[in-house]
Amino acid sequence: MSSVLYDAQGPRAKRRNAVLTVVFLVAVAALLWWVFGTLEDKGQLEWALWEPFFHSEAWTTYILPGLQNTLKAAALAVIIAMPLGAVLGIARLSDHAWVRVPAAVVVEFFRSIPVLVLMIFGLALFAEYTNVSSDDRPLYAVVTGLVLYNASVLAEIVRAGILSLPKGQSEAAMAIGLRKGQLMRLVLLPQAVTAMLPAIVSQLVVIVKDTALGGAVLTYSELLSAANTMSGYYGANVIASFTVVALIFIALNFALTSFASWLERRLRRAKKSTGAVVAADDTQIAGTTGTGGGGTI
Repeated sequence: MSSVLYDAQGPRAKRRNAVLTVVFLVAVAALLWWVFGTLEDKGQLEWALWEPFFHSEAWTTYILPGLQNTLKAAALAVIIAMPLGAVLGIARLSDHAWVRVPAAVVVEFFRSIPVLVLMIFGLALFAEYTNVSSDDRPLYAVVTGLVLYNASVLAEIVRAGILSLPKGQSEAAMAIGLRKGQLMRLVLLPQAVTAMLPAIVSQLVVIVKDTALGGAVLTYSELLSAANTMSGYYGANVIASFTVVALIFIALNFALTSFASWLERRLRRAKKSTGAVVAADDTQIAGTTGTGGGGTI
């Protein structure tokens, strides 16, 4: 039996795929065995290195404060970058060159620079030209770098989402007399949100992960930096500390992605169920009511 995408597998293909699956599973099992064996030989699986994470001290002193700083920097970056990215993305679609060209230059410029360079530049900027205290500069620098880079990326996501809509949507809106601003606000953006949501969520995950750059370079005390300090305090349990931090990042980003998937499904169902039912008595077709053709809708 064939499907639209591919032909059904024959006996030889099934045997070949079964053999490849077994070989792959054996290779993965051998790799895991080697990893655990190496860790065991190095003493990294000893209970003394993992025990601190089963007590509240490690969490209240290192992990939870670091997680709080990570979420603070990510939340500030998201709150600023999303509206800024939306404005830049819409500006790139403007009919006026004096709006479209500067927006394109800003987006392409900051999208081409590594986010770490933007963070370092922000740290130097706040140190030289502002009165921000040395304790707050790392946070300001991290947020500045994340906003500049991710706003430019979100601008491209917004622009691509709007351009992906059928051209008939714009033509129909203009036919009934909507202005360009009304067309964007009432017709295009509401429809583009659903199409843009997966890409936006992917960028939000990137923002959460990129906060670790501030801890590695700018001495910002986020989750990864806290894990580094914690590993030194508890007897160089580097593997244990960074494993716990990795699991926290995985859980955090998985929760964010799951929420976005739920929101996308809800938006799609809402779009399918927003049609209003109008009774026949409430409608009057032009030219069919009253006497003559003077009826109105």
